[in-house]
Amino acid sequence: MSYQVLARKWRPKTFREMAGQNHVLKALINALDHDRLHHAYLFTGTRGVGKTTIARILAKCLNCEAGVSSEPCGQCNACVAINEGRFVDLLEVDAASRTKVEDTREILDNVQYTPSQGRYKVYLIDEVHMLSSSSFNALLKTLEEPPAHVKFLLATTDPQKLPATILSRCLQFNLKNLTAERIVEYLKTILEKEMVQYEEPSLWLLGRAADGSMRDALSLTDQAIAFGSGSLGEADVRQMLGTIDHGSVYRLISALSASDGAALLSIVADLAEMGADFAGVVSELLVVLHRLAVAQTVAEGLDNSLGDRQRIIDLAASLSAEDVQFYYQMGLAGRRDMGLAPDPRAGLEMLLLRMLAFKPQGVIDAPKQALPRAKPAVGAVDTEKKSLANEPTAAVKGSAVVNPVSAEPDPVRQEAAVRNSAAQPQVAPSTAISDSAPPQSRALPKPPVQTMPQAEVSAPATSSSVPPWEEQAVLNHKPVNPILEAPVAENRPTTLIAEPKPTQAVSPAPANTPVNAVAVAPAAPNAALNTTDATVAAPLQGKISLAEFSERHWREHIEQFNLPGMLGSIASHCQLVAATATSLDFHIDAGNAALLNDRHIERLGELLGEYFGAALKVSVSIAPTPTETPAAYRQRCLDERLLIAKEALFNDPMVNRLIAEFDGVLDPNSVQLIN
Repeated sequence: MSYQVLARKWRPKTFREMAGQNHVLKALINALDHDRLHHAYLFTGTRGVGKTTIARILAKCLNCEAGVSSEPCGQCNACVAINEGRFVDLLEVDAASRTKVEDTREILDNVQYTPSQGRYKVYLIDEVHMLSSSSFNALLKTLEEPPAHVKFLLATTDPQKLPATILSRCLQFNLKNLTAERIVEYLKTILEKEMVQYEEPSLWLLGRAADGSMRDALSLTDQAIAFGSGSLGEADVRQMLGTIDHGSVYRLISALSASDGAALLSIVADLAEMGADFAGVVSELLVVLHRLAVAQTVAEGLDNSLGDRQRIIDLAASLSAEDVQFYYQMGLAGRRDMGLAPDPRAGLEMLLLRMLAFKPQGVIDAPKQALPRAKPAVGAVDTEKKSLANEPTAAVKGSAVVNPVSAEPDPVRQEAAVRNSAAQPQVAPSTAISDSAPPQSRALPKPPVQTMPQAEVSAPATSSSVPPWEEQAVLNHKPVNPILEAPVAENRPTTLIAEPKPTQAVSPAPANTPVNAVAVAPAAPNAALNTTDATVAAPLQGKISLAEFSERHWREHIEQFNLPGMLGSIASHCQLVAATATSLDFHIDAGNAALLNDRHIERLGELLGEYFGAALKVSVSIAPTPTETPAAYRQRCLDERLLIAKEALFNDPMVNRLIAEFDGVLDPNSVQLIN
């Protein structure tokens, strides 16, 4: 008797002999046992997963002389004839070789005749997706309403090529690829029955190489038995398949963990002598790294698909998680770049050396010894504790407490702050900067101060709600060095510092201040401080009327008009030059008029008309602006405020102490206004 290959010899004869596909077998077994049979079944899946085998077993179940059941007897004439492939009522059609419509019509001509030998006439059409469109059309009506004695069993590896009209007429079962564990388990059973000696690692190599196909696994097993002279050895199977020894991959990872470059190059040289595929080495390296990551993260989720579960767990314990992730990412990039290397071996060596050179070195330990810190005065400590405990969200400005969100003073808190200031010892407070410095006040020994040139300061003779420089237009606002000098306009002070008597009450900052005020600490201790910056416009009391509307209102309170988006940006570069009861005339500099169009002018007139409650004609002329525009005004206020903040930092005792003790340098360019 001639030799029969394992794939044919050990083809399952019953559902119980099938390996895997339980989701399909359960549905078929229940349908057979409860007599709920469909007239057309479609089995899909990759090659060698059991589509034709299940169809033949189903045909046997339908025609067994013992009756329709999920367990055919296997002894009757029908079962024996089906096993031997000579049952006349089982018509197996290879659609790949019979694609013409004439072939399909020839088959269908015999559908109407009753079975000759069995209970059902079964049409098993393999690779049904190869039929032509005409063949599918000829099959449609018969497939939908066949005679009671006919069953259609269709099998295909490419269900996407089937028309939807065919799919809708069939019960579809999708067979899954088999896992390596399932294949190895099945191979063990067969080899024991065949009395073939084997090494278990060789079966895992065959299971992986089969790629989910049992038929491929059995074919490779046949080849491996012939290659190994009747036995299966790991070395023989690995040589036959041309796969990489995972032991080499493990040695590569161990050498990377030990930062041993010489060992890495030695292992690569050994692989070159064996004629290894270096791109395959990178792929196997990624497979092992993936399994290491799974073992480190979810150890119970690690399968034994390669037969190396314990070895992976031991190796995972010797590597850090960040190293594994780093090696995996580098391996992905290296595999992509292998084609660009001068030769594959050089590509692999450079990848390993790159992993070695850029390996993460971990996190530097934090210092164990605290930095030296001067002990503050008792009064200052009490004040600080009270301030931090009771006012966690407040910013301290001199002796005034201001809410950092709304920039509005709290009279109750200010009064309490004045009482606390009067009760404490006379300690020079440190400068507080709105939105720039922490709310702390400490008494420290006077260090060598790194001073900053001060702008010339003068106080106004009388208090006024309108700053004095607004009475005289500033024609040119030139940018200045924010460190060396203040942006001083002609005939006006840059910073106004009030120095009232110690008993004077705190002057609260005005409400609705457009830019947060910055206060510079006075030279005299415990002196109350006016927190209102002289450059900030006086707050509006209610809505502006058209009769009192002037260029000053436009410049300083443009946000009152709620001009949106691009229109607001363009309007901020315009200056009001004339205003009447029916019209408003603006000038805009040519450098800022690039985006201005008629729609902007029309929209500006509509919004201003809605605000003033009057029909206004607005005109915008491209001409030099006689005074500051709203945009220039706001920028000037911010520049001056930034200068004051830098002056306060340079004069802060704590900052100067840090500079003196730690040889620090204060970078003025790093100081920014948060709001």
